[in-house]
Amino acid sequence: MTGAGGRPRLLVMAYSPLAGDARVLRQLRLLTPDYEVTTLGYGPAPAGVAAHLRLPDGVSSWAKDRRLLVLRRYQAAFDTAPVTVAARRLLAAHEGDFDVVLANDADTVPLALELAPRGGVHADLHEYHPRQNEELRRWRWFVGPYYEWLVATHVARADSVTTVGPRIAEEYQRQFGIEAGVVINAPHHVPDLEPTPVHHPLRLVHSGNAMRGRLETVLAAMPRIRRAATLDLYLVANDPGYLTELQGRYEGSQRVRIHDPVPPDQLPSVLNEHDVGVYVLPPVSFNHEYALPNKLFDFVQGRLALAVGPSPEMAAVVERHRLGFVAEDHSAEALAATIDALSPEQVAAAKAASHAAAAELSAERQVQAWAEAVARLAEQDAGAPRPRQ
Repeated sequence: MTGAGGRPRLLVMAYSPLAGDARVLRQLRLLTPDYEVTTLGYGPAPAGVAAHLRLPDGVSSWAKDRRLLVLRRYQAAFDTAPVTVAARRLLAAHEGDFDVVLANDADTVPLALELAPRGGVHADLHEYHPRQNEELRRWRWFVGPYYEWLVATHVARADSVTTVGPRIAEEYQRQFGIEAGVVINAPHHVPDLEPTPVHHPLRLVHSGNAMRGRLETVLAAMPRIRRAATLDLYLVANDPGYLTELQGRYEGSQRVRIHDPVPPDQLPSVLNEHDVGVYVLPPVSFNHEYALPNKLFDFVQGRLALAVGPSPEMAAVVERHRLGFVAEDHSAEALAATIDALSPEQVAAAKAASHAAAAELSAERQVQAWAEAVARLAEQDAGAPRPRQ
């Protein structure tokens, strides 16, 4: 079965506002030239797709019947979830329409399998779902077991799988026997930037969500840093109350400045005017401990030196490519000591290393695992419909 121009028909599913989901947008940028792509998700249609199945704005992507979770009636909890009901309604008229389905995150995989695409289903897992919020006791007791069931019962039946980092891939293999490739959350290569000279005062920078658990260590380090240094924060208001608190706390400060978020295509140029991208993520959960976040690679495209906590995956990338500096532990004191110890020559060398690694640590290199997986499925025999799973 082929679509317009003889291209295979691909459905990309994600329970997120697609126009702002950087990982899904990278998938679409990669795949729309070669496939007739339909998307299912929240918000307006992303650019370049042939059709879009829009989930209702008021339908929660995470709500489940608590009673069914407590009783461990997980299939019923999945079937009655508002997002499942809404997505099934949108997909009802499209059974048999797709050669391949790319299902983002574990939640979308059961419906992808139900569609029985002729080529198969590729699952892209953005987290290690069974331990996603394990720092919360109620989540650990009731929601974590649901995701263990979802992965073991449905994701394990996908035809191929990718995830965001090596250690998370290892855990899917160890716990569920799932062989997952790795596609890191790297942005597209920006070839025309050069490292800027090291500033005085040293210009530190962080970009991302305004989340208390992810910012307070960096903020607490600033009064402890003895050298002349400033910190610029480009923050998305995912927690408006916390962002308002920060704006009040640092109003008039010449050392810590709060800025509006920057569109992804402009972010590397804005970051480029700084010296050191900083990020310390306390290891309160498995996913936090082994995170390999997109901001790490945003810093590289901005040609910055990096200063991170000793999170194993982040530290490995920094050390492998000599991108910067790893603090002794996850404390504000350790980060401050790391920043105070930097010489201008060390920062300049790390910025130059980011420049050297920018092409390798970019989407253009890293997303080929998606291209290869989807191509393998699309090339499978389309002579007869796949049996419903």
